[in-house]
Amino acid sequence: MQLTYVIEYFVLLLELLFNRFVVLIIKETEYLMAEYEKHLYMIVYPINALVASQLEPDRFGEHYTVGGSKHYSGKVIFAELDLNFRSDCCDIEEYLNMTVPHEDGSPKKTKFIKSYGVLEEVDVAAIKHLHLCTSNGKVLSLEPSEYTAVNEPGLLRTYQEITPLENLVISTLDQRDFGKYITTQTKSKGAPKICFTQIEFDIEHFLASNKHSELFNIDLPRVNPYRMYDCIKELERIPEKTTKTVGLGSLLRDLSYKFLRHGFWFVGAGQNKFFAMPSLSDLENKYYYWWKYVR
Repeated sequence: MQLTYVIEYFVLLLELLFNRFVVLIIKETEYLMAEYEKHLYMIVYPINALVASQLEPDRFGEHYTVGGSKHYSGKVIFAELDLNFRSDCCDIEEYLNMTVPHEDGSPKKTKFIKSYGVLEEVDVAAIKHLHLCTSNGKVLSLEPSEYTAVNEPGLLRTYQEITPLENLVISTLDQRDFGKYITTQTKSKGAPKICFTQIEFDIEHFLASNKHSELFNIDLPRVNPYRMYDCIKELERIPEKTTKTVGLGSLLRDLSYKFLRHGFWFVGAGQNKFFAMPSLSDLENKYYYWWKYVR
C-alpha cells in the first residue's frame, strides 16, 4: 500500500513538472514569435549613427555593451527618435522594412542605416528620449524637459561637446547662449547642430589648489592642467572672448556620469531640447538600480 502511494506521488510530480515544462515552452515560443515593436535609435556616443532595432532601449543598450559579438567596452549614449521621422539623407523606410525577426523568431537587434553625420540630418523635435548606458549595460532613460535655470552671467563653465564635435571647452556663455554660439555664430569651431553636456568642474578650486604649486594637478582625466590654467586666465584677461578650447578629444570614455552637470542639450536650426539628469536623491533612491553601477 505504501509503495502504491509513493508511485502515485511520483507520477503526480512528473505530471506537474511536465505541465510546467509545456507552459514554459509555449511562453518561450510566443515570445520568439511575437510581433516586435520597431525602434529608431540615434547613437550619439561613442559614434554618431542611425540604427533601426526591434530591441527595447534597455536591451539595446545591453546588446551594444555586453551582449554582442562586436563587443564595445565603455558607456553608450543614444536617443530614441520618432518612428515617423524621415530624412533625405538616407532611406529610413527601406531599412525599417528590413528590420524583421530572424528565422528562429528572435528580434532583429540592429540594422545600421547611417554611420556618420546623423545629428545634422535629424530634426531636434523628433528626439523623444535619451538613454544613458553604463559599461555593463544598465540603461537610464531621460525624458525631455524645459531648462528653466536662471544662470549667473559671465560665470566660467566647462562644456563637453559630444557630437558632431568632441571638444572640451570653457566658456563665459551659459548653456543657452553656448548652444546658439556653436550653431549660428562661429564657422571655424561650430556646427549646424550640436549635442553637449556640462562637466562638474570647480574652476575656483582648481586655481586655488595650484596657486603655489610647481606641478599642477587637475581632477579631470587626460586634461593638461597647464593648458586649462592658460585658457582660464586668457578668458579672464580678455572679457570680449567668450570661449576657449581646452582639448580636442572627448572625456566621456573616462569620465563618470556623476561628473556631468544638469544634463544634455541638443541645439540646432532654431530648436533646442534638454534632457535633465535626475537629482542625487532620485539617483540614490528611484534609480539606484542604475546609479550603483556608475563609477
